[in-house]
Amino acid sequence: MIPSRGSAVARRMVRDRSGVSGFALLALLFLLAFAGPLFTRWSWADTDFTAFRDPPSAAHWLGTTPSGRDVYALTVRGLQKSLLIGLTVATVSTGLAAVVGAFAGYLGGRTDRILMALVDLFLVLPAFLVIAVLSQSARGHGTLLLVVLLAGFLWMVTARVVRGMTRSLRGREYVLAARFMGVSAPRIVFRHLLPNLASLLIIDATLNVSAAIIAESALSYFGFGVQPPDSSLGTVIAAGSGAATTAPWLFVPAASLLVCVVLAVNLAGDGLRDALDAS
Repeated sequence: MIPSRGSAVARRMVRDRSGVSGFALLALLFLLAFAGPLFTRWSWADTDFTAFRDPPSAAHWLGTTPSGRDVYALTVRGLQKSLLIGLTVATVSTGLAAVVGAFAGYLGGRTDRILMALVDLFLVLPAFLVIAVLSQSARGHGTLLLVVLLAGFLWMVTARVVRGMTRSLRGREYVLAARFMGVSAPRIVFRHLLPNLASLLIIDATLNVSAAIIAESALSYFGFGVQPPDSSLGTVIAAGSGAATTAPWLFVPAASLLVCVVLAVNLAGDGLRDALDAS
């Protein structure tokens, strides 16, 4: 019996030590983010008025901030927030790139020119500056606006790649047969074209997670992302950066987790890409 493509990809992934390591580390980080709060009596919003900037202890595993908040609880909350933002942004941006690129490549003509002009417009805009200005002018919308803004500046390059691959697929026999049978363009795009681009889109979504987390952390570090009293890895790093040498427990845990997240996602994405490309 001929093995399915999914099982072949899975076997290649298992043999890729770096890819397996990336997925294992990513699983541990998700476990820490969502199960970690269960192992401490402190919430990320709690304040201990008897412990201000205390070093790590039995009561506060990673110490406390100058305002008496538990660093462990804040860091785990920040990790949770950053992971959720990264996953949501990657899903939205890859989905948008797939739809825009596929319709531009399949329909061609005026639709292609309009959509590619939109892509070019977003490519020349200064993303960091636009996000910083818009996020500051609409603080009340919270994380949702940040996700929309980050996703809005991560899809353009992938859209161009999808467009090029779609143009090469639209002359295939199964696409021509569907057109001659009167199948609508949206149905052809979603049922015949995008499934054949699944490998590219899966890899792009995986790598966009780390890009989104880095972007969110950078924005939050400069005060344009997640806003206090909420927490992300960027806000925790920003709050502790001034005391990185005198009180390292305020800075090192969040910075280390950020490095681990990006490393895990990149290793997993590289392993997945190698497995899918070889299939």
